[in-house]
Amino acid sequence: MRLFKPTLGRRACLGAFASALLLSTAATWAADIPTASPASKGFSAERLARIRPVIQAEIDAKQMPGAVVMIARKGAVVYSDAIGVKHDAIFRAYSMTKPMTSVLAMMMVEEGKLQLADPVSKFLPALAQMQVLSNPADPASATVPAARQILVHDLLRHTSGLTYAEFTRSVAMRNAYISAGLFSNEVPSVWITLTPEQQVAAFAKAPLIWQPGSTWEYSLSTDLLGRVLEAVGKKPLSVMLDERLIKPLGMKDTAFVVPTNKQSRIAEPLAIDPLTQQPMAPMLDVTKVQGNDSGGAGLVTTASDYLRFCQMLLNNGKLDGRRYLSRTTVALMTSDHLGPKVATPLQPGELLMGVQGYTFGLGFMVRQGQGMASVPGSEGDYAWAGAGGTFFWIDPKEQVIGLLMAQTPGPMRQYYRRMVKQLVYQALE
Repeated sequence: MRLFKPTLGRRACLGAFASALLLSTAATWAADIPTASPASKGFSAERLARIRPVIQAEIDAKQMPGAVVMIARKGAVVYSDAIGVKHDAIFRAYSMTKPMTSVLAMMMVEEGKLQLADPVSKFLPALAQMQVLSNPADPASATVPAARQILVHDLLRHTSGLTYAEFTRSVAMRNAYISAGLFSNEVPSVWITLTPEQQVAAFAKAPLIWQPGSTWEYSLSTDLLGRVLEAVGKKPLSVMLDERLIKPLGMKDTAFVVPTNKQSRIAEPLAIDPLTQQPMAPMLDVTKVQGNDSGGAGLVTTASDYLRFCQMLLNNGKLDGRRYLSRTTVALMTSDHLGPKVATPLQPGELLMGVQGYTFGLGFMVRQGQGMASVPGSEGDYAWAGAGGTFFWIDPKEQVIGLLMAQTPGPMRQYYRRMVKQLVYQALE
């Protein structure tokens, strides 16, 4: 049986075959998101077919264990491929938990249960009198009182003065987090082993690295936001996310703990870091309940699950006839919330992809213009990623969603984020 008419040229044959293959694969793993041929949505199937060999080359070179890539445009999946892993692989989302926690927070804002301008101490009184390092560069820095309280707004845009001891260059801050119980050289992510009450007490004990509202510093802010939401909603964060987002969106494999019958599907990293040639640091054990529901790092998910969350956002807060956020709230979340007055010693794009050109909104980094960033994209596209290697972006102008799901927790993850973004945009007609 002939697949193509003899009159078709070789390039046309390859393009038609690639389109048929991509459409068939996408239809299988689209998780009820409609599928379409790449050409019908303005993509070149032949150019999309470049993605697999590039990722396969990384796998063959033992640089990464595998990945799932999904691309949607104008409401339909046009590409879905699993290279080196299965399509239904379950990935540690790490910081791709943050956008979901941020959306839940804004749902509560819409309901009048809290405001961005609310001080965090309104819900967690222990945080009313915070201290701030007077000189973060001094290992023996003294502290001074905070000039103002931490606001809910600060937690969503990472201007709270909190940090990650794993990333900060401040010895004084790292030591303070060790003393408070928020960091340990022996126990990875020790902050997730604390009970909610212990975690709040630890946040209250540790100083801030910057005055609230003054500086963008990627941090445990979204974990503290989770404690605020629990105080407001009177339920564990995991329960609220499950009731308000995960189940309604049809995210079947997204949770804080992977049940026994799904544990064989958990994606794992390489045993040896390809850059350092040292054993890869242990990743979060997602087979057991942690001390608290980490709003900043605790979820696991699949590519098809997270695509549904992204599609809801691209649809301005609506999916399958159900509205989760208003159009105006999605616009607010994806706007610049740093402006000229907030210092950015390290820009969001530099942290995520090693590129400039991005500011930060409420739970996402947001592209400021067509130039500056050394990756393609559109003004206003927004994105975030996880320390384990996952990455997503949403481009409202092009109506594109891109997902890279991998477990590459080392420094190579920045390279892979840039790589997949370039491969997707070069395929747009």
